[in-house]
Amino acid sequence: MPSDLSEQVALVTGGGRGVGRAMAEALSEAGAAVAVLSRTGPELEEVVRTIEGRGGEAIGMQVDVTDESAVHEAVARSEQQLGSISLLVNNAGTLDALGPLWESDPGVWWRDIETHIRGTFICSHAVLAKMVPRRQGRIVNVVGMLGQQGEPYVSSYACAKAALFRLTECLASELREHGVSVFSVSPGLVRTKMTERLADSERGARWTPDFGQVPEEHWLSSDLVGALVVRLAEGEADQLSGRYLHVGHALSELQGAIEGKALGDRLTMRIIR
Repeated sequence: MPSDLSEQVALVTGGGRGVGRAMAEALSEAGAAVAVLSRTGPELEEVVRTIEGRGGEAIGMQVDVTDESAVHEAVARSEQQLGSISLLVNNAGTLDALGPLWESDPGVWWRDIETHIRGTFICSHAVLAKMVPRRQGRIVNVVGMLGQQGEPYVSSYACAKAALFRLTECLASELREHGVSVFSVSPGLVRTKMTERLADSERGARWTPDFGQVPEEHWLSSDLVGALVVRLAEGEADQLSGRYLHVGHALSELQGAIEGKALGDRLTMRIIR
């Protein structure tokens, strides 16, 4: 059956390009009204024009997600113009501190952390003020493979993404009694400005040379994560709240495993003793 999110309002951060744009457009195609947040004005305008050109409803706001007052104003404007936010996608992120930690500028390194963690906290805090009383809503935190392992020279990004795994679990536990679901979602290896910089730039060639050697068939389409987020918005995987979901996962199999109590601690962050 075609997806129908016509009664939903989604707020997508980092939605001006790449994975964020793909998710915003997919949610709109499914019928949701979409508020798109980005720090980059021209890209933001292009996304809104594209959505509206396809008959969708969207507003764009140039917002730094680490700015608490700006985020709260954006959430208020979204709810005023589009309606109650039913889905938050925390996608905004940076990886500017590329290289050895001891050579990194402390301010740049910490800015990467703040964009992911402070930004996700502020946006979640703002929307949950309304979701919890309504006892309805979903949050998607975009993570990735660099947060799953100790890769060198990307410490700020890896630490931030690892923290998002844990924040997802904490929030899911807190919200279980309030009707709100939270997920960590990985889009897989997608060509974006960030991954292209890791693969093709001079600094990338020095510090992350493996990215430049990834076979073409290993790169995934951003359409996959758009389709996954639409399914999550429909409520298809609410039983998996708190878990890590990859675009390659079969949601029906994971749901069967959790119902049969076979999933255990899989798809969560655990230290195996």
